[in-house]
Amino acid sequence: MKKSMLLVLTLVLSLTLAACGQNTAAPNNTSGSNGGSTNEAAPNNAGGEEQTSSDLSGSLLAVGSSALQPLVDEASKKFMDANPNVSIQVQGGGSGTGLTQVSGGQADIGNSDVFAEEKLDEAAAAELVDHQVAVVAMAAVINPDITVDDLTKDQLVQIFTGKVTNWKDLGGPDQAIQIINRPSSSGTRATFEKYALGTKTEDLPGSIQEDSSGTVKKLVGETPGAIGYLALSYLDDSVKVVKYEGVEANEENVTNGSYPVWAYQHMYTKGEPNEVAKAFLEFMISPEVQDNDVVELGYIPASKMQVQRDVDGNITK
Repeated sequence: MKKSMLLVLTLVLSLTLAACGQNTAAPNNTSGSNGGSTNEAAPNNAGGEEQTSSDLSGSLLAVGSSALQPLVDEASKKFMDANPNVSIQVQGGGSGTGLTQVSGGQADIGNSDVFAEEKLDEAAAAELVDHQVAVVAMAAVINPDITVDDLTKDQLVQIFTGKVTNWKDLGGPDQAIQIINRPSSSGTRATFEKYALGTKTEDLPGSIQEDSSGTVKKLVGETPGAIGYLALSYLDDSVKVVKYEGVEANEENVTNGSYPVWAYQHMYTKGEPNEVAKAFLEFMISPEVQDNDVVELGYIPASKMQVQRDVDGNITK
């Protein structure tokens, strides 16, 4: 009798445990038909997308604008972290160099501050595809010891054409002006000449030419009487930024069109980009880069511009 009761109790206990197991699994099965299952599955799907992204492999060479270089360099590091089988090399050298090398097939991407039509012949420019990733403003910068805060267009032209050679003639100290210029291949120089000066300039005797924006900043900050020009992405306390016609070089004035010395930041490919280049260029215009790196490094998202500019410099709203 005792054995029979024990057997019955054992069977009852087994059935109870089995029922509990079914009840425990039921919520998962139920949520599998509701929105809850989507939430549970999302991490797996996302992980699948990340795995697909990390399957990218190959190498890219991006060459050109030193004004754009800090942004491309920073974004490339993040992209390579997410895609360990991709190698991206970023080099400066100026917009002209970038456009020439991408046109000639030596580089995958040509970084430029100017439209390709401004540096290449019509046929070569027509082969390139323009990917605009940001806007950058340029500003005249001087040695911090110079007591000048504002320069007009005419005054800048006089400086960069050699008609004025001493700061005392511009309301500053009795100090010779030392021009720190960029080479003719520089997109920064082309932008500054086109939108700040309104004319091309010749290289003056005694002026210093530097390919690197970082070197320009260093020389202006350390050289008595120096003047140069830099993208806003390079500005810090080592140099003094002067107003242009009384207008400060800042994001608000650039986006509303009141400050004219700015340019799109182009990343050109010869024809449509390959798989790796396309993925990287899409990353460049993603919120991760546009809302973070672009802003933090002193660029302006193109989406914020209230005005547009074409290759001829015409402004439309």
